[in-house]
Amino acid sequence: MAAKTTTVSAPQSSTEQLGSGGAGASVPTDGAARASAVPVTPGDAAGGRGRTSIADGVVEKIAGMAAREVPGVFALGGGFARTLGAVRDRVPGGRPNVARGVKVEVGERQTALDLDIVVEYGVPIPDVARDVRENVVAAVERMTGLEVVEVNIAVGDVHLPDEEPEERVETSRVS
Repeated sequence: MAAKTTTVSAPQSSTEQLGSGGAGASVPTDGAARASAVPVTPGDAAGGRGRTSIADGVVEKIAGMAAREVPGVFALGGGFARTLGAVRDRVPGGRPNVARGVKVEVGERQTALDLDIVVEYGVPIPDVARDVRENVVAAVERMTGLEVVEVNIAVGDVHLPDEEPEERVETSRVS
């Protein structure tokens, strides 16, 4: 299944040039198609030409990285997703999934995110949730240009100090 993408278009005039070298014919452009694209910042394309597509997975990764940067966040994802992810991370050649625990809906100009997090024991959960929300909004808006309309956070677990970290690699009982 192909990843969903959001297209960011540069502003253009009401006609486009066909061909190269400026000697091509001019044809009217479809204004409806361009109106549904995400606005571009002035530095997006050289001279305001071209468009940029942003896949949902890109927004998920940005949000996942931003959430993990917040002190008090132990991990992202629900219990089963974290267990499956820990096994997958141990497979040779596998790499951690930074988007684990993050779901996004990306529209034409806006995005909404849902995050499942595990917090460290002893941290004030409302403060951690607020800091995660602020960091995710700042990172996604800065990197994608999309307006973040909401960030829903579900705290699914608390990591206790005496619990073993999920990333711990089993040691062999024999040498």
